[in-house]
Amino acid sequence: MFEGSYLGDQDRLDPNARLECGICWWIYDPAEGDALAQVVPGTPFAALPAHWTCPNCDAPREKFMVVDE
Repeated sequence: MFEGSYLGDQDRLDPNARLECGICWWIYDPAEGDALAQVVPGTPFAALPAHWTCPNCDAPREKFMVVDE
């Protein structure tokens, strides 16, 4: 299982961290949320619902990597 650059430990994630899907490269930005999944802006990646998947390709959360700014 790919664990992304946060090594599967959500406690290591900065609440403002942007994460990119390792399959389709869609970026989750907490400042924007995810309108499709009704995730309000300001929601950190670690606070996304357990069932949340990439809105573009349905990849699981474990496929996301932290975007280096």
